[in-house]
Amino acid sequence: MSQSAVLTIMLGILFLVLLPKKPDGQFVEWCIADEQTPEEDLQMAMDWACGKGGADCRPIQANKPCYYPNTVRDHASFAFNSYYQKFKSRGATCYFNSAALITDLDPSHGSCKFEYLP
Repeated sequence: MSQSAVLTIMLGILFLVLLPKKPDGQFVEWCIADEQTPEEDLQMAMDWACGKGGADCRPIQANKPCYYPNTVRDHASFAFNSYYQKFKSRGATCYFNSAALITDLDPSHGSCKFEYLP
C-alpha cells in the first residue's frame, strides 16, 4: 500500500473519530439555512416551516430566546431545524427547496438552544 493511501485512510479514521456523537454513538446533526440562499427564498421556506410545516417557531418571536440575531437567515435556521428534528423520524428531510443543509456543528448560541432529537 502506498504512503498516500495510508495517509488517506488515517485521515478518514481521524475525521470519523472527531465527528460529534451522542453517548450512544449516534452522529449529531442539525438543519440550518444555506448561506448562499437568497433571503426571499429563505423567507418563503421559513413561512412554510412555521405554518403548514408544523415547526415550533415561538422561540424566534420578539422577546424570546432565539429572536436575536434578528435576521431572516438566523430565524430560518431555527425554523428549519425545528421542523427537521420534529419530523425526521417520519422521513422529513433538511431540503426546503435547496435552502437548507445539514451540519454537525451545534448552531446554538447564548440562550438560544437548537433542539437535537435522536
